[in-house]
Amino acid sequence: MSFQVIIESSGHRFRVAEDQSILDAALQHGIGLPYGCRNGACGSCIARLISGQVRYPVGTPEALEGYSGEDPLVLCRARAASDLVIAVREVQTSPDISIKILPARAEHLQRLSHDVMQVMLKLPETERLQFLAGQYIEFLLKDGRRRAFSIANAPHLDEFLELHIRHVPGGSFTGHVFDEMKDRALLRVEGPLGSFYLRDDSPRPVIMMAGGTGFAPLKGMLEHAFYTGFDRPIHLFWGVRAQPDLYMDALPRAWQEQYPQFRYTPVLSEPEQTVPPWRGATGLVTDAVVAAYPQLTEYDIYMSGPPAMIESATPLFVAHGAELAHLYSDAFEFAQDVLDKIKRNG
Repeated sequence: MSFQVIIESSGHRFRVAEDQSILDAALQHGIGLPYGCRNGACGSCIARLISGQVRYPVGTPEALEGYSGEDPLVLCRARAASDLVIAVREVQTSPDISIKILPARAEHLQRLSHDVMQVMLKLPETERLQFLAGQYIEFLLKDGRRRAFSIANAPHLDEFLELHIRHVPGGSFTGHVFDEMKDRALLRVEGPLGSFYLRDDSPRPVIMMAGGTGFAPLKGMLEHAFYTGFDRPIHLFWGVRAQPDLYMDALPRAWQEQYPQFRYTPVLSEPEQTVPPWRGATGLVTDAVVAAYPQLTEYDIYMSGPPAMIESATPLFVAHGAELAHLYSDAFEFAQDVLDKIKRNG
């Protein structure tokens, strides 16, 4: 059995299964409801219940304890017991997201390649970080420095924050991650940050272009798109130096088999001699994009990776008809102290 939920202010409607929380159902349908801890303790998700009935799986949520107001309220944990009409401010754009400073624990570390580490961050049990697919967080280091990394998971999969951290020569933080950091290490993070996120309301087909670990935010966007039933064509181009640098190559290949609207093109700039030999695209990933799409006028284009890639792609894509208003980018800059050390060491 399922019920219909209507958001009074926007008129948005979605279905919620009998055993599904209202928040999970809204996120599945691409509707951003505010939330914080996901368990009803913080009150960030409070909405006004205009009509209908709800139930809670385990007792009254903490945020409603002692509430004696006249308006009935509903929280994210609630299950629908009938069709509902609720009044709540929807989260639709980056400025709608609340930026927090939180402690985090490096729950799992796994090498994805010789120079890419997957770090799964766990926030306190009473906290969840609401974010838009594609945004990033910053580590707050003890000496005042910051290090930014994109969130590689989709918002509905927020038990952990997944990061893909590449080992940068001369980088003290990435060196620490690879050589010293252990599971359950404690850190502080701030986020979510950035305006690089998937525009769900656009009718245009999508091209995504990643360079190296620029795959991370695009992975989050794609997981979000598949989860919400995003049906516009999406073509992902992933450019790296050699085949081992495609550190999650099996994942987009599996998506290509599972989702008919999705295409995947990996591109190697310096393919190595392998057995069997590489038979895919070679050269610059930017050239691969315009070879496949010589006319880019009708596309939303998401670009994530090294600044040089973004800087060369923008005029090239515009020359092929892309509109600047529909070019979205996330350039990975090295921190200034890392750049200085690289220069000193030649």
